[in-house]
Amino acid sequence: MGFELRHLRYLLAVAEHGSFTRAAEALHISQPTLSQQIRQMERVTGVQLLDRTGRAVRLTDAGETYVHYARRALQELAAAERAVHDVADLSRGSLRLAVTPTFTAYLIGPLAGQLHARHPRIGLSIREMTQDRIESALLADDLDLGIAFHGPHLPGITAGDLFTETLSLVVGSHHPHADRTGPLPVRELEGRPLALLSSDFVTRGHIDAYFGRHRTTPHIAVEANSIHAVTEIIQRTPLASVLPEAIARDHPQLRTVPLDPPLPERTVTLLRRSGSYQSAAARAFVRLTRQWIAASGYPASP
Repeated sequence: MGFELRHLRYLLAVAEHGSFTRAAEALHISQPTLSQQIRQMERVTGVQLLDRTGRAVRLTDAGETYVHYARRALQELAAAERAVHDVADLSRGSLRLAVTPTFTAYLIGPLAGQLHARHPRIGLSIREMTQDRIESALLADDLDLGIAFHGPHLPGITAGDLFTETLSLVVGSHHPHADRTGPLPVRELEGRPLALLSSDFVTRGHIDAYFGRHRTTPHIAVEANSIHAVTEIIQRTPLASVLPEAIARDHPQLRTVPLDPPLPERTVTLLRRSGSYQSAAARAFVRLTRQWIAASGYPASP
């Protein structure tokens, strides 16, 4: 072929940084060496890969095509290395997991606990990010698994349903509705003060759409981009919130009040890259997740 894997990484670095200088600094090599190595690639391939005429260095059309396959090749090689080092007896290994923000409040703690209790030598890396970033990271092979919601997914993403999440009104134990046994008509929330998650959360859009459909306009007294902040507020004030019912399970000072009509349910899914290698650690996590969900009584997805 005339060049090595490091040359692919050199080309990707220049394409990412748009500059030989910045790419050389990131790669810890000299700029003349980097330029010489890229020119060698262009001689071997017989095409110009980079356009150097503008202020920023850009990929040519041929370079775009080449980089597409180079990225995929490096991803497959990284997966191959993980497969070679995978240990089926789970005496060691690692798992890269990402979740959308609401799951850090009630799901990821128990699941991480299950994995650590059964397989304490498996290293677990957890990241909280939006669903579109999770899917992009899976496709880039920066993650092994993601937990998010069912919906339109990017091509190349495989989703497996886990359970159904239900949203409801959540109040503190001192709230007037704390002991209510029947559903609360949503119209009774007209003008009532609520503490809600901010628009940083997809859940907030779900809630706003629900109130809009039922022509109800509560008074949003508090907005927070932290679930912990919202739960602390409703435990200590007369404010109510709308949250996943499961969050109240771990808070003895919180109560759930179903709304009438109920908020639409959402299907929680386990995401991965289609056709990707699944390590023993990833397979173990999927197995433990499904076992824990079944034992915890979460509603099955439809």
